[in-house]
Amino acid sequence: MKIAVCIKQVVTREWQVRVNDDKTWVKDGDASWELNEPDAYALEEALRLKEKHGGEVVVISAGPSRATQVIREALARGADRAIHVDGDVFATADAFVAADALAAALKDEQIDLVLTGLQSDDQGFAQVGVILAEKLGMAHSTIIMEVQVEGTTLKVKRELEGGWFQWISMPLPAVLTIQSGINQLRYATLKGIMAAKKKEIKVVAAGATGAARQKITSVYVPQKSKQTRMIAGTPAEAAKELVRALREDARVF
Repeated sequence: MKIAVCIKQVVTREWQVRVNDDKTWVKDGDASWELNEPDAYALEEALRLKEKHGGEVVVISAGPSRATQVIREALARGADRAIHVDGDVFATADAFVAADALAAALKDEQIDLVLTGLQSDDQGFAQVGVILAEKLGMAHSTIIMEVQVEGTTLKVKRELEGGWFQWISMPLPAVLTIQSGINQLRYATLKGIMAAKKKEIKVVAAGATGAARQKITSVYVPQKSKQTRMIAGTPAEAAKELVRALREDARVF
């Protein structure tokens, strides 16, 4: 089984976010970077499937040259080889542009299964995996908590709302978006880090991509403010209004 895992480089959660002068993104020139956490769970699931069923794990990332950092990390954790679609445009690309680039790089790979994280920690659209599946002409399913391979089909467990789950069967090839927490992450060993230096990273120049469907018009830091509201009336009326305000206005329950 050949499994592709889409990974993304994002700023670390500890980094102090600062909005750029145009107020369209953040100042990331001095940022520290890490592997997108949901993608780490997708990579771990791919490695476990390979250990159980055999095959190859190929990581692919569309991003600037600095994305090599997380590609090397994925190789150190156990991926066999990597594809890097290199282009500065992917630093802030929307889901359609990213999926275009990933699909173009994977079309000749004869992939059986594509795994992505549920969403990215920076933009959080949760759309790349779904759009990628459409562009590759593959079946897809989202928010996956368990994967079982049964010959040429998959049986997957999806997380629904309200604590419910859904089991579905689907054919291969397929694209799955993996929910964080599906497994226990492994980390790179010294042996893995040394081995990663010899593994192939195929660099693909960013070709013509589809037009962006979304545009970030403004980025800002939420302003914290306090507001006091006096509720008049009898104790019974005030209590009723307080419950309504907490439920409908503040939405705390």
